[in-house]
Amino acid sequence: MTNKTRARRGFAFDPRLLIGLVLVAASVAGVVAIVSTADETVQVYSAKVALSPGDRIEAGELDTSNVRLAGAGTLYLLPGDIPDDGFVLTRSVNMGELIPASAVGSVSGLRLTSLVLEVNGALAASIEPGSLVDVWSSKEIDSGQFGAPAVIVSGATVVRLVESDTIMAGGGSIAVEVLVPRARVARVLEAVSNSDAMSIVPASIPGRN
Repeated sequence: MTNKTRARRGFAFDPRLLIGLVLVAASVAGVVAIVSTADETVQVYSAKVALSPGDRIEAGELDTSNVRLAGAGTLYLLPGDIPDDGFVLTRSVNMGELIPASAVGSVSGLRLTSLVLEVNGALAASIEPGSLVDVWSSKEIDSGQFGAPAVIVSGATVVRLVESDTIMAGGGSIAVEVLVPRARVARVLEAVSNSDAMSIVPASIPGRN
């Protein structure tokens, strides 16, 4: 065997070498990816001062902090999440604490509140969550006799329809959860406490499908 033939065999390609190189490259890439992910931070809002439930907050009243928390984008309030008119806190937040997304409420909550009303008779087919309705009330003037009904809330928003077997004895009935202006809450609760006959009707005639 010549020296030339031996030299050629010495440089023969070994597939195991390629597999080893691929494994090393994959390992290095994995380490780089892990380090890069660990170095990524997310900017979230934090409280400049101690905040209380019901406080109305705007973006300029908060600090921002860079955190490396996994899932921070869903757990905490991020820049861009705050509406132009701000938000309302639903629980206490200490000074320097990150603002939890679960502690953020709508400003409309300052003007509206939800009440569950038992209604007499069947509901119109068009009444469903999101519908605008008028709430009517009729006072009892004699045993089983009721006076002329009157509107006590106009343009209330239906939140949900509630099926209950306990609202009225002897059978099931329908109750409706509605959003009403806080200024009308006392009037509605007065009607409820006096056992007035309550009804809701659509605030507008639905268009034909």
